[in-house]
Amino acid sequence: MIDNFALGLTHGLMMLAAFLLLRRPDLDREPRETPDAKRESPPRA
Repeated sequence: MIDNFALGLTHGLMMLAAFLLLRRPDLDREPRETPDAKRESPPRA
């Protein structure tokens, strides 16, 4: 038999983690390109 407490605890912790990750303000921002990234060229074949 599956322990209901264990199921509730693990699902609750996963919901908390998802909620905290979705609240992050940096999810709505695109990272800025650094000047170093523009200088690098792709490797030639």
